[in-house]
Amino acid sequence: MDKIKKFIDCYVPIECCNFKCHYCYIPTLEKFNHETRQISYNPKFIRKALSKERLGGTCMINLCAGGETLLSKDVVPITKELLEEGHYVMIVTNGSVTKRFEEIAEFPPEILKRLFFKFSFHYLELKRLNLMEAFFKNVKRMQKIGASITVEVTPNDEYIPYIEDIKQICIENVGAMPHVTVARIENGDIPIMTKLNKEEYINTWSSFNSELFKFKMKIFGEKRNEFCYAGAWTYRLDLASGELKQCYRGRKIQNIYKNLKEEIKEEPIGCKCKEPHCFNGHAFLAFGVIPELETTTFAEERDRLCPKGLWLEPEMKAFMETKLKDSNIEYTDKQKEKINKKNQQKENIIRLKEKVKKIIRK
Repeated sequence: MDKIKKFIDCYVPIECCNFKCHYCYIPTLEKFNHETRQISYNPKFIRKALSKERLGGTCMINLCAGGETLLSKDVVPITKELLEEGHYVMIVTNGSVTKRFEEIAEFPPEILKRLFFKFSFHYLELKRLNLMEAFFKNVKRMQKIGASITVEVTPNDEYIPYIEDIKQICIENVGAMPHVTVARIENGDIPIMTKLNKEEYINTWSSFNSELFKFKMKIFGEKRNEFCYAGAWTYRLDLASGELKQCYRGRKIQNIYKNLKEEIKEEPIGCKCKEPHCFNGHAFLAFGVIPELETTTFAEERDRLCPKGLWLEPEMKAFMETKLKDSNIEYTDKQKEKINKKNQQKENIIRLKEKVKKIIRK
């Protein structure tokens, strides 16, 4: 059975979208544009850069854009190469770009069992654009060819009057209610995007009985001070440039495209996390980036039981149930102490450089 060696969260350079969801955080950062940047590196090159040999084993690779991931024509051939390399691949999508799903349906059956789609169910936009039927047709198409799926709703105040409609339409089409994530505001402490208080928010969205929502609410807003292996067991990768970072606000580690013979470096964050809380801990923490932290498995957060079976195919489910500590060696207390001291020294140097730059500008 395959076990996860590393989790790599890949940013796909797309900041345009065919939807206009009112709760999307990209417009609030003024990052939307109307162009789809091409990835200048070919899919086979990217496969070599992320080879199992170089990474040390089988990885879970997540592909997600700032806009709609599948608007990029590069995503499909890159996905195919990564699957053929033996990795497991997740694609985050709004489920509307039918042409891409038709292309993916042509993949060899043996690699599709390692492909997973997180279908974001943007209820009001699907209704406005008359794409509800196309959305569920694409979800069912991916299930039919042997890929795994999950359907997820972003809870927001405007959806509250439609909660029962959302439940019913999903039950009718995919056999179960959708999972629920947490909408956030990208500033300051990264709070929940709602006018409800926390208790009202939980009571409102708990009716979906979503393990994803339960775990996200458990960790949301809680600062992590434990030793974190992000930068060693997990990474954040810019798929266009090859720039590898520890995490979202972590340091840049290296450019993995510059020298394919260079080993992937391990520079864990340790106890120096810059985030106010691990807002995407449903992935990083669930896969075990902080091994001593008791969490659900990623499979529990994504699967649903329905009349036709499960949303996750057996091989995908088994892989999503594994933890990073199953394939990686934990550091000793002395090693952790050394890493934390080294991280502090690097942070001091970075701050000093920033001060010097400000002085020079003045």
